[in-house]
Amino acid sequence: MVDSLKKPAFDEIRPGVKVPAKETILTPRFYTTDFDEMAQMDISVNEDELRAILEEFRADYNRHHFVRDAEFEQSWDHIDGETRRLFVEFLERSCTAEFSGFLLYKELSRRLKGKSPVLAECFQLMSRDEARHAGFLNKAMSDFNLSLDLGFLTKSRKYTFFKPKFIFYATYLSEKIGYWRYITIYRHLQAHPEDRIYPIFRFFENWCQDENRHGDFFDAMMKSQPKILNDWKAKLWCRFFLLSVFGTMYLNDVQRSGFYEAIGLNARDYDKYVILKTNETSGRVFPVILDVENPEFYERLETCIKTNEKLTAIVNSNTPKFLQFFQKLPHYLSNGWQFIKLYLMKPIDFQALEGTVR
Repeated sequence: MVDSLKKPAFDEIRPGVKVPAKETILTPRFYTTDFDEMAQMDISVNEDELRAILEEFRADYNRHHFVRDAEFEQSWDHIDGETRRLFVEFLERSCTAEFSGFLLYKELSRRLKGKSPVLAECFQLMSRDEARHAGFLNKAMSDFNLSLDLGFLTKSRKYTFFKPKFIFYATYLSEKIGYWRYITIYRHLQAHPEDRIYPIFRFFENWCQDENRHGDFFDAMMKSQPKILNDWKAKLWCRFFLLSVFGTMYLNDVQRSGFYEAIGLNARDYDKYVILKTNETSGRVFPVILDVENPEFYERLETCIKTNEKLTAIVNSNTPKFLQFFQKLPHYLSNGWQFIKLYLMKPIDFQALEGTVR
């Protein structure tokens, strides 16, 4: 009875298998693309760099890394209450994101086989990495008496279609921000081992190198297709994807600040550092990046956080569902306005800076 009180209730498909989190605008997405267009891409402009990255993938530096050791073999009931709920959410969101990458890369590898051998093998080896990550995270969830049915997730999730150039923007940012998230947590816990509440964090240093290599692959892919980086439309889309990724992460993490407190981090400070570093990294390939050091950037995101709190209060109220829509509408419009203003903030334009070293 005591143990059951320690563990927050989660809806289950069957005993021990968690119902996947409800899909919202802030949850990890599953993607599909135009595979024929991808297969027809001429990568000759940057093929040498892509082949060099392929050799790194083949080396498989983390082949023996994702092996659970004796530290995992214990009860984790002391992580309880709200911390336990937030930690399970963290594992689920991370597993879902990694599994999404696995599905996309696996399908790309299958569709490109025989048409673009270099790209097909790169995607195959990246799907291998993502499968390891997802499996390791799902096994970690089992330490909390839950897991995800990844087969069910494959069939039940909606897939968002993006043209290849948008897949490049989105996955590049996903992989690079993943690197900065993992390495920042790892370095913090290396300096403060007393905050390492669970052994998975010890694996983050090598883990984030997979993310970094994947990001480098998409960097090289975009450079092999200069037309998707060098016109006015590219500048608009780069701003859109940077804002989408940064805004989603900030709103999600502040909402779950208790998780970061449990490992000794301040969610806002952590996110601002990760956003700054990812933004700087993106400047190596994107024609523009966001001015995230402008105070207005976070002021508007904080306005969205307060608005989201009001939306949550409405959802949890006793107001009939059909009336809740009308209560929510001005708050949705407020958030939309904040993001429009964020998008219209003057970006940092590298092409307009004479003498800038990229």
